[in-house]
Amino acid sequence: MNALTLQWHDAGQDKTQQIYEQQPSKNPGTVRIGRDPLRCDIVLTNPTVSGLHIEIFFNSQQQNFYIRNLRSQNPPLVDGQQLLQGEKPLNQGSLIYLGQAKLQVTTVTINTIPATILAPLQPPVVSPPPVTPSGHQQLSPSLIHHHHPITPPQGVYGLECPQCHRVSSFENLQVGCPWCGTSLAAAVSVLVAPN
Repeated sequence: MNALTLQWHDAGQDKTQQIYEQQPSKNPGTVRIGRDPLRCDIVLTNPTVSGLHIEIFFNSQQQNFYIRNLRSQNPPLVDGQQLLQGEKPLNQGSLIYLGQAKLQVTTVTINTIPATILAPLQPPVVSPPPVTPSGHQQLSPSLIHHHHPITPPQGVYGLECPQCHRVSSFENLQVGCPWCGTSLAAAVSVLVAPN
């Protein structure tokens, strides 16, 4: 989860607040900081802080937290530079001055794991053998010579092909009949009796 931790000293106390990417707030998508408790999510009591001073938000395109100035007459000082307008990225160690109040970004955690798109597994395509002019399927010598279908052990269940009625193991369910290539989705489960 993307998060930023702020620390500051206010009203005689050290305070720490974590800001999350999708954190519920008074202005969805941002966390606002200032003196006004009705408009701000983080309230500072220092009189040099404006009622609504800045907001911090996560920019999903840039994959970083940013600060935006909301008070042009009292701009924040971010890492030694006045932020008169627009926004600026925040990093671990960034210093923010709102008037005389000092806030420090102590940690920035960005989830850098890329999104993974999972595709469903596709069964291999089994091409049927070519058909001769007389209408019979013709197996090439290489197929006949190198193709050894798996025969299930005796006394176990197998799948009876709806086309050629040969029995093969359940491992061929996604591949198809090893003899004729017919889909085994409609195959009948049969018990292969021991000899």
